[in-house]
Amino acid sequence: MANDKNFAIIKVKNNQYKVSEGEIVDMDRMDGEAGEKLTFDEVLLKSNSGKVEIGKPTIEKATVTAEIVEQTKGKKVTTSTYKAKARTRRKVGQRPKLTRIKINKIN
Repeated sequence: MANDKNFAIIKVKNNQYKVSEGEIVDMDRMDGEAGEKLTFDEVLLKSNSGKVEIGKPTIEKATVTAEIVEQTKGKKVTTSTYKAKARTRRKVGQRPKLTRIKINKIN
């Protein structure tokens, strides 16, 4: 992390991410084009120079602003299935769709 003293934990699409200012994070695919600004309102925890705020469940008036860097795909994940005695084997693969964002500011 860029600065572990200043970070936040945000909730995006039922996933939680620990983010710091200036950090680049890969998240599940989100709508938007490269260069578009995003604001995350669901901040679960915020730490600023050792002072920690914990939300119940979220912190009111706390936001994290970010910018979409690119829409990309992750590394290929392969899955194999095998059925005994049937001589059946199958190998499938898929690449998860990701959105790479840069965290600009934690308010």
